[in-house]
Amino acid sequence: MNDYDVVVVGGGAAGLSAALVLTRARRGVAVVDAGQPRNAPAAHMQGFLGSDGLAPTELLAAGRAEVTRYGGQLVSGTVASITACPRTSAHDRRGFEVVLADGSALRARRVLVTTGLRDDIPDTPGVQERWGRDLLHCPYCHGYEVRDQPLGVLAGGPVFIEDALAHAHLIRQWSDDVVFFANGGSLTVAQREQLVARAIGLVETPVARLVVEDGRLSGVELEGGQVVPRTAVFVRPQFVPNDTLLTGLGCETGQNHWVTVDATGRTSVPGVWAAGNAVNPRAQVITAAGEGSAAAIAINNDLVDEDLPITVANFRLGLQVG
Repeated sequence: MNDYDVVVVGGGAAGLSAALVLTRARRGVAVVDAGQPRNAPAAHMQGFLGSDGLAPTELLAAGRAEVTRYGGQLVSGTVASITACPRTSAHDRRGFEVVLADGSALRARRVLVTTGLRDDIPDTPGVQERWGRDLLHCPYCHGYEVRDQPLGVLAGGPVFIEDALAHAHLIRQWSDDVVFFANGGSLTVAQREQLVARAIGLVETPVARLVVEDGRLSGVELEGGQVVPRTAVFVRPQFVPNDTLLTGLGCETGQNHWVTVDATGRTSVPGVWAAGNAVNPRAQVITAAGEGSAAAIAINNDLVDEDLPITVANFRLGLQVG
């Protein structure tokens, strides 16, 4: 079994950023990653200072190279479970056993979980196929690239009308030709007035599918066959955290059922931190990287705090023996 100071579960922006800080702090670090980043369908990454327009795969490749340059270990695989190791003495450092799907195991004094989230998107035909291309979710990531074009905002269903409407008002910042597809949902008088006031079109008929021509989105087809021409459509997905490892450890969750962390990413379980989309649905790539860095600094400080009394005790014992 390989022993490390820290095992980072997830090799995205948060995990690699944390690993970089920790390896530069001369900690033994392993990063376990399954190679399935959330932003894999996106051709470019926007809004990351100094890396705007860079392909997500290039950012991750650069991050992996930086981590390994400082001695970090990259492990390809999926973590099946994390369990706390019982203490055998007062001088025993807390630890965790991280078991991978292939049965191999790593031991770590601290664990940082950065497993991200998954997007629950409407099952409308064409949505899954165009996801991350011209079926988009984040206006701050993609709005500028489709500015001044005929845009649509698709409601995921009647239950999600309010969230989708908020999204439509955001998208209006990037284009004066925006159509809100209520997808069979009903709007209040006040909601209709807001759309009219902001010159946002409204289509209430349920959506049948997205129309794709020559490999590009060209419109939204309604039930009945009418097609509303659009070059890009936004949808606000439901965010589902990949947090089973955290909840399995007993980490507390909040009223929104997401695992709660402090400003450094510390969970309610001693020795366990989390960062990025696994605990923050709003974190963009640059935010996740920052959270990973903050968690790494806190973890290193925590390790120093744990080592100090043990080192002093050993020092005193050595003086007595000598």
